[in-house]
Amino acid sequence: MRKVLEVKNLRKCYGSELVLDDISLSIPEHSVNVVIGASGSGKSTFMRCINLLEEIDDGQILLDGEDISAFGTNMDKVRSNIGSVFQAFNLFPHLSVLENITLAPRLVHGVSRNDAEENAMALLKRFGLAEKARGYPDLLSGGQQQRVAIIRAIATSPKLLLLDEVTSALDPVLIAEVLTLIAELKSEGMTMVIATHEMGFAKRIADHVIFLADGKIHEEGNPTEILNNPQTDRLKEFLGALHSAGRL
Repeated sequence: MRKVLEVKNLRKCYGSELVLDDISLSIPEHSVNVVIGASGSGKSTFMRCINLLEEIDDGQILLDGEDISAFGTNMDKVRSNIGSVFQAFNLFPHLSVLENITLAPRLVHGVSRNDAEENAMALLKRFGLAEKARGYPDLLSGGQQQRVAIIRAIATSPKLLLLDEVTSALDPVLIAEVLTLIAELKSEGMTMVIATHEMGFAKRIADHVIFLADGKIHEEGNPTEILNNPQTDRLKEFLGALHSAGRL
């Protein structure tokens, strides 16, 4: 199966602090890969390195076989092929929902306004938000804003979708809205890397789970193996803490 993303011996430091230590993994096409770990484990930094929002200190990141971490890489071109959604919705408040979604297709990919709007409306209709197209982000619920942010990220048909704790700022009802959308994207074959604390969701949707601790991959494998039969003390401690907090 084609590898959409390959990370080789990735290292990232902030000053003297080593945040990511020799991270290597491969992401096959059409797979859902869930990154788990405690706060401060390096999950968000890892996601930001993938789409070049953070400069790496060593290693390689390959997208569809191309070394996007090489000196002189056109970062705008790379990011046009990677959809990214983070905790904060980052929607432009002065633009309507439709304008938020069509901005990148028109300005980055050269899609005509009519075609961009037609595609955006089809996505909004499909995910139950067509009536919000002309509204503004501050009139939407948190779940609706996050769904719009995800729709905006997939409107350019990216090769890879990164979702970093996209439900962490939402209440349980709104979380369900967002997770339903992500599950539908999986059913369509979208290649995704998802950082999340939602272990039940990870177990249901993941093809592959990666456990990060202290900036290192301690375990990885299918969700049943990783979440039901942890092998390392660090993962056992992490899952035990989630269980004690009623989150597993």
